[in-house]
Amino acid sequence: MKAIEWTKYGPPEVLQLKEVEKPIPLDNEVLIRIYATTVIAGDCEMRSSKFPSPFLWFVMRMWLGLRRPKKNILGQEFAGEIEAIGKDVSLFKKGDQIFANISIELGCYAEYICLPEDGVLTIKPDNMTYEEAAAVPFGALEALAYLRKAKIQNGHKVLLCGASGTVGTFAIQLAKYYGAEVTAIGNPTSLEVMKSLGADKVIDYTKDDFTKSSEMRYDVIFDIVGKSSFSNIKRLLKENGFYLLSNLRISHLVRRKRSSMKLIFGALNEGVEDLIFLKELIEAEKIKSVIDRRYTFEQIAEAHSYVDTGQKTGNVVITLNYNNKT
Repeated sequence: MKAIEWTKYGPPEVLQLKEVEKPIPLDNEVLIRIYATTVIAGDCEMRSSKFPSPFLWFVMRMWLGLRRPKKNILGQEFAGEIEAIGKDVSLFKKGDQIFANISIELGCYAEYICLPEDGVLTIKPDNMTYEEAAAVPFGALEALAYLRKAKIQNGHKVLLCGASGTVGTFAIQLAKYYGAEVTAIGNPTSLEVMKSLGADKVIDYTKDDFTKSSEMRYDVIFDIVGKSSFSNIKRLLKENGFYLLSNLRISHLVRRKRSSMKLIFGALNEGVEDLIFLKELIEAEKIKSVIDRRYTFEQIAEAHSYVDTGQKTGNVVITLNYNNKT
């Protein structure tokens, strides 16, 4: 089978199309033919070994490999069709159309993958293409996990920093689903998209400094990109409000000890139960995926270059085209 291998840290050009051995499912596994996957910012950070903080760099290099990557195929989410099942599999059958999140276990930049049947995978929404479904699991699961940790509820005022990306576009929709009033900060090309997803107010981070101009105080501030100032967040957050941070810095931990704010990082989703919940929301047309650009499998280095710019809105999808399946 074809796969995109990654044997050293560096620019997008380190990603190379190779022929590798097709996996064989174990007794409790399903073999899935991947039709679509994505390139998220986390993939690019791992590929380049450039992370938002030295702390995160150390943690990820310990996981991925200090000198060179131990896992040779990137990719964290996908959609595809089950081609074969192990003898003990009971939850799925051959031909099931599924979508899945494997997070930093990696391995989605390939034509095939084997996963245990009790992994974070389920039948894809029936009102989505493979491309649309592939763009759901990572961002939507992370957004849901953080917002639930903040006990989001009707009437809450929520500020989303970095709302135009993979996690942010789902965070807008989920916050609105729970009845919150949402202020979304994103790149200048994303403003109309964020409005269309339900944001009550949108801010172009290149033009407006929300920390100086905003008079509003928020129940929840979710910094998805990890660039907010602790002191500014403290000023904008209501007493006992929640500060959600997906890219942790050591300084946040130090300063948290001197503050009453509730800092949450590393929120974990409930796995397949949450993915099924998201599927139900999608089929009820409560949330949807946003696709910025589509690339072929052979163009994956180009896709990484685009995501590296930090200017994507929503998701970048990679299509593995088999007989024009959608």
